[in-house]
Amino acid sequence: MILENRTLEELKPGDTAELRRLCTVDDVLAFANVSGNHNPMHHHAKDGDGDGQAEIVVPGSMVAAFLTAVLGTVLPGGGTLSRALEVRFPNRAVAGDELVSRVTVVSVDRAEGLVTLDALVTRAADGLVLLEGRATVQAPRTKVAYDTRDMPGLIVQRHRHFEALLARAAPLPALRTAVVCPEKPDALNGALLARDHTLIEPVLLGSAARIAAVAAELGRDLTGIEVIDLPDPVAAAAAAVALAREGKVQALMKGHLHTDELLRPAVDRDTGLRGRRRFSHVFVMDVPGLAHPLLVTDAAINIAPDLMTKVDIVQNAIDLALSLGIEQPKVGVLSAVETVNPALPSSIDAALLSKMAERGQIKGGVVDGPLAMDNAVDMAAARTKGITSPVAGRAEVLVVPGIDAGNMLAKQLTYLSHAEAAGVVIGARVPIILNSRADDDMARLASCAVAALYDLWLRDQNRAGR
Repeated sequence: MILENRTLEELKPGDTAELRRLCTVDDVLAFANVSGNHNPMHHHAKDGDGDGQAEIVVPGSMVAAFLTAVLGTVLPGGGTLSRALEVRFPNRAVAGDELVSRVTVVSVDRAEGLVTLDALVTRAADGLVLLEGRATVQAPRTKVAYDTRDMPGLIVQRHRHFEALLARAAPLPALRTAVVCPEKPDALNGALLARDHTLIEPVLLGSAARIAAVAAELGRDLTGIEVIDLPDPVAAAAAAVALAREGKVQALMKGHLHTDELLRPAVDRDTGLRGRRRFSHVFVMDVPGLAHPLLVTDAAINIAPDLMTKVDIVQNAIDLALSLGIEQPKVGVLSAVETVNPALPSSIDAALLSKMAERGQIKGGVVDGPLAMDNAVDMAAARTKGITSPVAGRAEVLVVPGIDAGNMLAKQLTYLSHAEAAGVVIGARVPIILNSRADDDMARLASCAVAALYDLWLRDQNRAGR
């Protein structure tokens, strides 16, 4: 968008301009960080005045900043410098309000180069006055035009999607979970933290001596927690799978052992936890700036899946998305391009998966592919490529061609885009929680919340005979 200022010579009394701005939670958090104003009245998770309600009141100085945006952007516009601002705040805005900031020229002092303007900020919904006052500015004398797209953007890093998952899982009964070899601080602390949040009821399998030593190192008490002494990781994993088969636990959780050591007994045809479909791994990712959780699959188990394995991967991901409250998951099947190319097998698989979903062979979601990464998640990219699809630019689930692409995508989102990742294996009789040593507390809690929500959904489906 090209903006052009109004110079001192062009201004006259009665000139008016306004800007509308939706004030989001992210805006308030960004302002708190930039200004250093950490008043808990303005934090989405804080009860700043002790009334029992979390506050997201927009700071008065932020409302005034929206007003100065009109002065510096529109009237007079580029080159304007504030000289004085006298305001009062009759009422308060809260995050989610759309604000209308309006200025009107009262007088122009061409000799001094000063312009005085009446200032008003109202709530768009009902006209409630939030700010009223008067501004004096040094008006620009030179014509300036500039492109607003040149302004760098900001992304607020927070855990809003994971916080929503935790809130959704909070009322559920704790999921009885076999935690295999929690013999390192990160593994044991993750399980105990999830217990503190009543997400899981852990059963600890591994070396009792090492588990006790780690608990002492963490300063945690294991009283009331069942510990099964199995120093051999292979035996501990087998025992955990047996507990799940017998219905004594509703989930498995990886501790300090290799993933294949945990999964090997789980995939055993005779004594394992096989269900109707192949096992597949799903990352549930909280990506800063993205309006919804993003599911990435499969980045951990199936190395080079064939078409029928991808059918299971897609269906598993749709089921998990449904369990998280995504009503009709939009699944983008990724390839290097968004057109079918016989020389590119992933593009053919993507097209077939899309058609299979059309014909009801994959149920519960909308599947489209092939899509390249850009036009799967970005509406502008999808429009530029001329793609008309309910999924393009809106994908909530990304299905990758193979484990290399999936692993790289998940780690790029984590380390370059500052996303958090919760990891769960789907397709077994019970959810299997896979945590990385690099996961922080929120990621570990979110993994347990995802498992609890999926377990509830799975039980509902079984009761319905589906």
